Amino acid sequence: MRAFFLLALGFLVACSDSKSEPPADAAPPPPPCTPAGPTATPATPEIELARSIADRWILVHPAEGLEWNWTDAVLMTSIVELWRRTADVRYRDYLQRWIDHHVKEGYYVTTSDRCLPAVAANELYRTTCKTEYRTVNETVLRYLYDEARRTDDGGINHLGTSTIFPPTLWVDSLYMFGEVLIRWGEAENDTRALDEFQKQYLLFAKHLQDASGWFVHGYQWGTPQDPNVYWARGNGWVLAAGYDYLRVRNDDAVKASLAKLASAVVAAQDTSGLYWTVVNRPNETYLETSASALFATGLARGRRIGALDANVVPVVRKAIEGIKTKLVNDDQGRPVVTGTSGPTNVGGFDNYARIEVEDDLPYGVGAVILALVGASGLQ
Repeated sequence: MRAFFLLALGFLVACSDSKSEPPADAAPPPPPCTPAGPTATPATPEIELARSIADRWILVHPAEGLEWNWTDAVLMTSIVELWRRTADVRYRDYLQRWIDHHVKEGYYVTTSDRCLPAVAANELYRTTCKTEYRTVNETVLRYLYDEARRTDDGGINHLGTSTIFPPTLWVDSLYMFGEVLIRWGEAENDTRALDEFQKQYLLFAKHLQDASGWFVHGYQWGTPQDPNVYWARGNGWVLAAGYDYLRVRNDDAVKASLAKLASAVVAAQDTSGLYWTVVNRPNETYLETSASALFATGLARGRRIGALDANVVPVVRKAIEGIKTKLVNDDQGRPVVTGTSGPTNVGGFDNYARIEVEDDLPYGVGAVILALVGASGLQ
């Protein structure tokens, strides 16, 4: 049975590689838009380190070579944050080259993992008012509202429009489509987008979060999951997106769920400052960079909005120090992010334990930049 599901999943991914133009349905003209860029904030050691990591990445990886997928979009969400903090046009231009390339070549939105590029497009729309960037977000929203399959109670299917499997929830979706809903809802004062995030978060928490505070990886997925096995990076996605939502809207139900998760995160930190990839099984797997960075990002976001108290600040600082041990200079003395686990499907303990770590993975780099930006100046 497991072999069948993995084979079918591979077929789904292979079939999704064909590109098509975004829908060209007639739409009313967009509302008036006034371009507005960010104002630089004072530099800090964390921002300077984030810039060093990002600058190396940009030199080594041309924007046009990056994919329209979650892996590279996580990196681009971190570039959005650097652009906002530094107002350095090099970061905006990198985002623009990436989005422009895919708008020209054609892109598709058929799963949660293909929603996240809209965060970069949203930022570009705010700073340029070009309608093609707005269209990217409208395409993703149409997919989320009207096209993605759903569970019986309305949860958005991780595999989107696919009919190979029954609708399933994967914990990482809350970041991949959630950040789009949050950032669009904030910028447009769009209550529908924010209401949709709230609905999805609470459904995911209903099906995935248990009394420990942790979220399991999947719901209604065909391969078995071992009990009491919690994937660290998946929980990091929830923490980072959830507190970003609370930055925009006060929500007691979401806040209560996140408080349970945050409490579990604080308690699970290793003495190194990092987190094990199966977060509740110390010394049985390996300490993983991207999850550690996402936990630091989420805790920092929670602290900044006052949803978490000052006790989390030392946890964030310790995580940042641990993450620094995962930075290795290349032959030109530029920092490279190491120790990020590869893409991970739902499974049992052995599934997570055997995922190999790699260096310079875009979502690992992006997570570290997000953590450094989040920790900058944190009080």
